[in-house]
Amino acid sequence: MAAGRGAAVLRRAWRQRRAALLEPSYTPLVAACLCLAEGGVNLWVIRRVPYTEIDWKAYMEEVEGFANGTLDYTRLKGDTGPLVYPAGFVYIFLGLYYATGRGTDVRLAQYLFAGLYLFNLLLVFRIYCRTNKVPPYVFFFMCCASYRIHSIFVLRLFNDPVAMAILFLAINLFLEERWSWGCFFFSLAVSVKMNILLFAPGLLFLLLQQFGLWGCILKLCICALLQVVLGLPFLLVNPVGYLTRSFDLGRQFQFKWTVNWRFLPEEVFQNRAFHATLLLVHLAGLGLFALHRWHRSKESILALLKHPAERKHASPPLTVNKIVFVLFSSNFLGVCCSRSLHYQFYVWYFHTLPYLLWCTPTAKLAHMPKVLLLGVIELCWNTYPSTVCSSLSLHICHGLVLLQLWYGTAPTPVTHTPPPSRRPAAISKKAQ
Repeated sequence: MAAGRGAAVLRRAWRQRRAALLEPSYTPLVAACLCLAEGGVNLWVIRRVPYTEIDWKAYMEEVEGFANGTLDYTRLKGDTGPLVYPAGFVYIFLGLYYATGRGTDVRLAQYLFAGLYLFNLLLVFRIYCRTNKVPPYVFFFMCCASYRIHSIFVLRLFNDPVAMAILFLAINLFLEERWSWGCFFFSLAVSVKMNILLFAPGLLFLLLQQFGLWGCILKLCICALLQVVLGLPFLLVNPVGYLTRSFDLGRQFQFKWTVNWRFLPEEVFQNRAFHATLLLVHLAGLGLFALHRWHRSKESILALLKHPAERKHASPPLTVNKIVFVLFSSNFLGVCCSRSLHYQFYVWYFHTLPYLLWCTPTAKLAHMPKVLLLGVIELCWNTYPSTVCSSLSLHICHGLVLLQLWYGTAPTPVTHTPPPSRRPAAISKKAQ
């Protein structure tokens, strides 16, 4: 009977295939088909495309030191350098270390990451089903057409996809209004890799709007407590070493790997004044979006510090699209202002791009430029090594996405119609 219903749905979708490609209400059906296709694509990639060793061996050497009893974070290192990720990374990759025969069974690790890819995709599709904004045909470009994302997951085995999958799980929990569990998994994602902190300004805004200052502090305590618990074995041995290694915000990046700043001289790329300028631009962008795009109440943004019941004007309810827009735009602003983007960092915002492009009203003729924008971004990330042209093109694309976010989500002006005049209408001489 279930098979018969499924066949009926497919027949109806074929009859309405144009709507199935353009109407967001068909997202669940398209998502199911693409997930099945992606299973086959990942298996094909694993079996036919050679694995490339970049960081997997180093990851295994780093967690092997922990497995052998080393709790001083400054002594955990691999062949690419010292361990620079928080404790959650150590525990998760320690599980992979044992599951893959001390990291020797790379093919099994690839299959595990293929499963992670599908799990991540299901979480992303669940978000898009809830937002009901993006036309389903766009998801083809988000799935089967991206070479770089498949490479990051199943050919390179980076830790970035692990952090992002946990992050998307947290966002799904936020959409279900399970804020405490969402903060728990958000903090867990941060403990795998710090790039998740790019979502933190948006999350802070949402927590303040939903709970006020004291409620927000309680949720942030969940995040902080988890970090302490995960890092406790290392904090007890060398707290300074753990904090400076796992949360090193001033770490220098190598110019040869940059995707976004190739057009700059290397001395400018490494200059601390340039880094400070990017930070100021990032903070200014967050401030502008918080004041003029995230905050929609008639009161000052400082009213968010009050408990929602004590505010003079009730804040608009947190809708699914409001939550997703605030989090995705917060992360995107951070990506645009990053000191350097390496190839694996593409996964930081790749799955959010369809929403960022289609969350604003889209005319029929605007679909093609947006698809073209996705294609150019993908081309920039697939250019290896990066060039002056690819880096400049990436910044131009990011700028265009920001512009359409800013102008496409501008509040509509409220038109005030004058009250009808109470003065009696003059009677014409002819009427008299």
